[in-house]
Amino acid sequence: MFLLPRKLIAGAVFAATSVAATHVAAMADAPPAASSPAPGAATVPAAPATALATTSAVALAAAPASEASRADDDTFLLLREAARQNDAARTNALASRLPNYVLPGYVEYYRLKPRLREATQDEIRSVLNRYEGSAVADRLRTDWLLELGRQREWNTFEREMALLVRSDDLQVRCYALLARALRGERVATEARALLVNPPSYGEGCAALMTQLSQLNQLSQADLLAQLRLAGEMAATGPSRRIAALLGASDTRAAQAVDVPAVAMARGIGANRVEHEIYLVALGRMARTSLKLATVALEKNSSKFTPEERAIGWANVALAASITLSNDAHDYWKRAEGAPLTNFQLEWKTRMALRRGDWATVAATIDAMPPTLAAESGWIYWRGRAHEAQGRREDAQALFRRIATPNNFYGQLATEELGELVNTPPLAAAPTPGEVAYVAALPAVRQALKFYELSLRADGNREWNWALRNLSERQLLAAAEYARRNELLDRMVETSLRTRNELDFNQRFPAPHNDILQPTAKGLSLDTAWVYGLIRQESRFVSDARSGVGAAGLMQVMPATGKWVAAKIGLTDFVHDMLHDARTNITLGTNYMNMVLENNGGSQVLATAAYNAGPGRSRTWRGVLDAPMEGAIFVESIPFTETRTYVRNVMSNATNYAALFDKRPQSLKARLGTITPRGSTGALP
Repeated sequence: MFLLPRKLIAGAVFAATSVAATHVAAMADAPPAASSPAPGAATVPAAPATALATTSAVALAAAPASEASRADDDTFLLLREAARQNDAARTNALASRLPNYVLPGYVEYYRLKPRLREATQDEIRSVLNRYEGSAVADRLRTDWLLELGRQREWNTFEREMALLVRSDDLQVRCYALLARALRGERVATEARALLVNPPSYGEGCAALMTQLSQLNQLSQADLLAQLRLAGEMAATGPSRRIAALLGASDTRAAQAVDVPAVAMARGIGANRVEHEIYLVALGRMARTSLKLATVALEKNSSKFTPEERAIGWANVALAASITLSNDAHDYWKRAEGAPLTNFQLEWKTRMALRRGDWATVAATIDAMPPTLAAESGWIYWRGRAHEAQGRREDAQALFRRIATPNNFYGQLATEELGELVNTPPLAAAPTPGEVAYVAALPAVRQALKFYELSLRADGNREWNWALRNLSERQLLAAAEYARRNELLDRMVETSLRTRNELDFNQRFPAPHNDILQPTAKGLSLDTAWVYGLIRQESRFVSDARSGVGAAGLMQVMPATGKWVAAKIGLTDFVHDMLHDARTNITLGTNYMNMVLENNGGSQVLATAAYNAGPGRSRTWRGVLDAPMEGAIFVESIPFTETRTYVRNVMSNATNYAALFDKRPQSLKARLGTITPRGSTGALP
């Protein structure tokens, strides 16, 4: 293990270089910050035995695995891969070699999965009956329901649908509505609530839309709204299908999404649907050139109805909002009367927040669908709008609905009520009996086996299945059992499920303190902020790897790691060192220090830079023409991932500070004010 000399850690010098530095957020659940860290990071207290100690895994085997069991594991992994490739002959052969494997349900599932289309119902039900009530049975039933839906076997579908425990597959839910519609039920209201994400529709949701259109349960206005939504989300396939349902050219609809200039060059067309396709193209064009889009809309304004013109300006306003253009306000005014998508409503609200236009904030949130308006963020901003309009009692009632130390908006609401963020009383530690009960759950044992096989997603599925019906005391026991097995991510996620029995030591663990505290202190970094970022990046999974190659506890990109290593004198750095906790923390904290210095000590800007890259953070700050409240700046970060990431990191940091300092904290003070002053220097 490489140890970096302390003097190099503390004395790392930032210099300009051009290297990619995008970091991917692994999970979400805390907020942002903006003030400079204290000169000396607070001392992290010794970890309580209930949550922070590191104990070797205890659940699977005290003795090393035998050569035979390792061979079976290898065969199981080959079986899983063969099933993924739908190789029925190979899965059958491999499954036959695992008659007594420790995951028997999955052996049968993988053997059957490639043959679902040809298998008899008796064969499928035989497997379901043997493993009924398990995660693998629910997974098999979901796969079978998708097949039954494709085959339009509605009697069997509805019988099996009633037995499904987790009906969270969008296509299965669309097939379920389709089956009911074919029985004569009116399901349009449920369909409208369900059909909000065109890229995920697949055959099931496409079939539902087709059938409801033929039954006149979805009107032309409904389909036009779907066409706008598909264009907004760049969903070419759904755009084609919806255009065909509307009797328009599916080719032109696809061009409107993929090559808007070509679609616009072909003209506006003669009817309402062709006008809508043109407006979709106009909205797509506005994402790359606001000027060309606005010129085209102005030029053709007389050819549109008032509502169509408003829709065009709403499309332009959305594109302007995402770039934080000062012109967005005027475009939204010209869009008055347009039917807005949820995404447009959210961005109209954010741009009103940036202007301090509280009347528009309140009106736009009031126009949101109930499910969207009920999200804690919009409850918070509605409360702020009421307060700004002198409706203090109404505002306070809204703040009380969401006030909690658990998340970003809950913490902000707590402060609006005149209180600071503090850690709740610690729940009693789980008893040995409570932990033993959890350890004996079959799904927990199977989860641990999957983790042993490095199949984390499969392990998480089994783990979450085990938690379904647990009491809060049992959830705390499961979190403790996860800690004992060095599954800190599961400990955090499990503990987050409790509402009354709270243990913030489980929710906000501080492992690797012997490395992190002196490293952060040497850089004068706020230890709470560093832990808040690690919790968001990796949930303390030391071998975490993102889809773009970020690695380790702090999800350091290889290019960024190489660049930082050169800056701090780590001359023998190689990529594999990113998985070493000490090296990863050293590189990650030094990079945090660099982006912090480059952003004037603002934790908000530095956190955004860590996730989205320093260039984007500079751009978002660069459009400011006056100081802006930190919470509003965070709310209007254009990237959804980065906006969520910054909220979560800063909320995490606030809770860590409350734990470490043992006193109430202010998230609002941590967020501070973002100034328009340009940053200096450059980062990769």
